[in-house]
Amino acid sequence: MHTKDNFESIVSGINDGLYFADTERRITLWNKAAEAITGYSAAEVVGSKCSDNILVHVDAEGRELCKGLCPLAATIADGEAREADIFLRHKQGHRVPVTVRISPLKDDQGRVVGGIELFSETRPLVVLRERLRECQKLALLDPLTKLPNRRHVEERLAAQVSLFERSGVPFAVMYVDVDGFKGFNDEHGHVVGDATLITMARTMAGSARPFDTIGRWGGDEFVGVLPNCSGPDAERVAQRLCMLVRHSRVDTAKGPLQITASVGVAVSTRGDSVESIISRADAMMYKQKRVGGNGVVAEPAPASSCTSSSEVSPSSLP
Repeated sequence: MHTKDNFESIVSGINDGLYFADTERRITLWNKAAEAITGYSAAEVVGSKCSDNILVHVDAEGRELCKGLCPLAATIADGEAREADIFLRHKQGHRVPVTVRISPLKDDQGRVVGGIELFSETRPLVVLRERLRECQKLALLDPLTKLPNRRHVEERLAAQVSLFERSGVPFAVMYVDVDGFKGFNDEHGHVVGDATLITMARTMAGSARPFDTIGRWGGDEFVGVLPNCSGPDAERVAQRLCMLVRHSRVDTAKGPLQITASVGVAVSTRGDSVESIISRADAMMYKQKRVGGNGVVAEPAPASSCTSSSEVSPSSLP
C-alpha cells in the first residue's frame, strides 16, 4: 500500500472529526468523522475557508468565532496549540457542542504552514444519548423529537421533589416555549413545524448539563429539570439554551428561518409539588412572552433578555 493510501486509511479511521487548513484557513482535508458530526461531506467543505462560516462556530457567550475570535487563526499566527469547548451548527440547523483541539502544521524548517483541528462531541451529549437509549427501551421517548416524553419528565420531577423535601438539595425547572410556532405552521406547513421542534430538541440537548433532563412536555413546549441547581445557576443554564436556540435555524423552501424561545425558570421551595413548580415556571415563561419572547424570566429575578427586541420574531437569516 502506498504511503498516501496508508495516510488516508488512518485519517478515515479516526473517531474524532479532523481537518487540515492552510495559512489562509482554507480547508484541505475533511475526514469521515467530521462528516458524521457536522452533516457536511468533504465535497461540500474542502476548498472553502473557515471564514466562509459554514459551521458558524460560537462560544458559550454566543460570540461568532469564524469571523474574528478563531482559535485556528490564533494557532496559525503564533504556532501554539489550543483547546476550546464551542458549538458548531449542524447542516440540519441544530447546535452541536464540541471540544476542539488545534495544533500548528509545520514544514521541515519549522515554519507554520497551516493548522490541524480535531473535534469531538462533548461528554454531556454522549451521556444524553446513552440515557435516551435507555428511555427508548422503556417507551419513555417522544417519537418526534426523541427527547424524554412527558411521563419521564414527570417521574424525574417527582424524584427531585422528594429529594428536596428529604435533604433540602435545591433543583430548578425550565419551561420552554417556541416563539411564533403557530406562524411557522401556518406559513410553511407542518413539515417545517416538525423540523422546528426537532431542531429545538437537538439544540437543547446539546446545551444541557450531563445530569439535566430536557423533555418534550407537549406541542411546542419543553421542560428542563435541573438537579442541584440554585436560581443564578439555573438562569445561566437557561440563558445559554436561549442563546444557542437563537443561533440555530430551520431550512425551508423560502430560505433559512431563525428560531427563538421564551424560557421561564422556577426554583424549588418547601411544599412544592410537581404541579406547583411547573405552574410557576410556566407563569415565568408567559411573562417573557408578554415582553416579546426570545429571553428568560427567572423567579424572583427580573426579566433578562437574550437579545435585543429586533431579534425577537423568527426571520430569515442573512
